[in-house]
Amino acid sequence: MRTIQESPAPHNAETGPDQPDPVVIVLTTWPDDTRAAGVARQLVEARHAACVTRLPPHAVVYRWQGEVEEAEEHQWVIKTTARALDALWEAVRVAHPYETPEWLVITAAGGSEAYLAWVRECTR
Repeated sequence: MRTIQESPAPHNAETGPDQPDPVVIVLTTWPDDTRAAGVARQLVEARHAACVTRLPPHAVVYRWQGEVEEAEEHQWVIKTTARALDALWEAVRVAHPYETPEWLVITAAGGSEAYLAWVRECTR
């Protein structure tokens, strides 16, 4: 099993006092769903995320340390805010078994105002 190493915090969007906290979507993967279920719940309970969607397992093919690997992983889609990203990253980094976990941050270009407000409220 790969272990995680210390790494710098990922991109965290700047927000000003006059701007609403941008809603972001984080993509990450986990090797199994047993341990991950508890981590997902902790992220929401700690207000690092409004929602963690854990998708069914899927086959992945990737290059790691010069070798092509195949595995089964669970994709996560995490809805949160730019202000919550650093705390979310730290919680995932500490719990994640991978040396280099997938961590892609996508800023939501829009969405239902009610849903965006809900994400912001859940991560305050």
